[in-house]
Amino acid sequence: MMMTIEFATKPTAWRHWQLEIDGEIAWLRLAVDPDGGVRPNDYQLKLNSYDLGVDIELHDAVERLRLEHPSVRTVVIGSALDRVFCSGANIPMLATSTHADKINFCRFTNETRFAIEDASANSGQTYLAAMAGTTAGGGYELALACDYLMLVDDRSSAVSLPEIPLLGVLPGTGGLTRVVDKRKVRRDRADQLSTMAEGVMGQTALDWKLVDELVPRSTFDDVVTDRARTLAAGSSRPSASSDDTQRGFVLDDIVPVTNDDHVDLGWVRIDLDRAAANATITIVAPDTEPPGDLLAGNGGWLLGAARQLDRAILHLRFNEPEIGQFLLKTVGDADLVAAWDERLTGEDWATVELRLLWKRTLQRLEQSARSLLAVIEPGSCFVGLLFELVLAADRSWMLDGTFEDLDDPPNAATVRLTASNATFASTTASSASPPLLPMLSGQHRLFSHFSGDDEAIDAVISALGQDLDAQSAAALGLITSTPDDLDWDDEIRVSLEERASFNPDALTGMEATLRFVGNENCDTKTLGRLTAWQNWIFHRENASGPSGGLRSFGTGRRPRYDPNRT
Repeated sequence: MMMTIEFATKPTAWRHWQLEIDGEIAWLRLAVDPDGGVRPNDYQLKLNSYDLGVDIELHDAVERLRLEHPSVRTVVIGSALDRVFCSGANIPMLATSTHADKINFCRFTNETRFAIEDASANSGQTYLAAMAGTTAGGGYELALACDYLMLVDDRSSAVSLPEIPLLGVLPGTGGLTRVVDKRKVRRDRADQLSTMAEGVMGQTALDWKLVDELVPRSTFDDVVTDRARTLAAGSSRPSASSDDTQRGFVLDDIVPVTNDDHVDLGWVRIDLDRAAANATITIVAPDTEPPGDLLAGNGGWLLGAARQLDRAILHLRFNEPEIGQFLLKTVGDADLVAAWDERLTGEDWATVELRLLWKRTLQRLEQSARSLLAVIEPGSCFVGLLFELVLAADRSWMLDGTFEDLDDPPNAATVRLTASNATFASTTASSASPPLLPMLSGQHRLFSHFSGDDEAIDAVISALGQDLDAQSAAALGLITSTPDDLDWDDEIRVSLEERASFNPDALTGMEATLRFVGNENCDTKTLGRLTAWQNWIFHRENASGPSGGLRSFGTGRRPRYDPNRT
């Protein structure tokens, strides 16, 4: 029987991380419990190696530091163990995991690293890696997600990416991409680093730009503190005199109500049809106007719905692997959604953090290896930030008219675009300002949807704020199909059955290719390029076979590789 992965946690339940907040600086120290793995009978987490459970806690810490602690300006990631920072992903865990578990683990870990970088880029919360010992593989990849890397200079501590020489796989969380794209390391040196199991230490690591500073062990803690204070001084977070520093949001426990085929998280519901391999994700509209003070209302619907949608996505990814299609629905008062959506355009600390939370949640949705299918019916409320679900979808259906067989049929469905979908300096697509809710690539979903067709985008811009019925939305190119009441059920059923009959691997490749139109960046390279290669490598006997790199590690025998390069 498949084990259920739980994503609910909080600092009092952490087994692997220690958090200490000292004014503007947060100290996040890794102290992995060797017996605290997700599958404790299969492996031990030695030398601060990590598995999914360690990263679930890290994800929780990053979210809480951003949302609950507005006064924290610098986060120092270090270790509570002597002479080891982090030795990376646990190898026995990888060797005994299913292929799907390995890929889901790598994807979630990547997303957590993205959240760290997003905090630095957009929240004014800078991350510093204090590497006071061994920093290998995924441990160095964790450090690479930080802004400033400090390595102890003790003639033994090195940074390394030893996956290729030791394990026959790739660094799984962006190491290769971040070394060359982010840190601008020469690619011949990156090649040398990635083929040296022992890694690089001291002055060489500094000269190669693998770290930013070397510090003797005798003064390491004091110098790290000084650097953390310097980074904090340049932060855009609320100042110490600001009222906002006295309080943040409270991340309450999400307590789902579940049965075999239904999960109710509150504002978000999941209904499972396992026979058809479908999950319907329904987001319920707010039932009140937004408060004047989002902090006083603890974020209300904006905070609750985003966190619950994020939890729903993770639950389905890890615990329902045979569910291949997400049907995205909304229900409720469109005008109330519009009122809450309008609040996202503010620039105060609380609003910015809620907007960034929605950004990350929508990005996690479209990074999922599932078909995304939007269903727009009477009673839907695809407005503003919720219309981003339609733009993220691979295909969409919108009922033309209403359900005539009902005694009191509701009004026909409409959709409404707002500034959340298109932030523009004028009605010309080429003059677009940065999107409020960007894709992982940094683009507007509207641009991606139309593949940069300025004429089509300009037509949509002219309709911002209007309630569009099915025919109007289709004429603007926003909807894939608009069946009427007679054809509605059959068209959707046939489309879903057809899609479920396709090779799911081919669908995953197709969807991942078509969703990200246009330019790439470091993040899309990491997920699109690295994940695809790692997926293939994990499947191969050279990595995961009985004599492959993963299964041979730690046994004393050398792996046997098939030399054919394909």
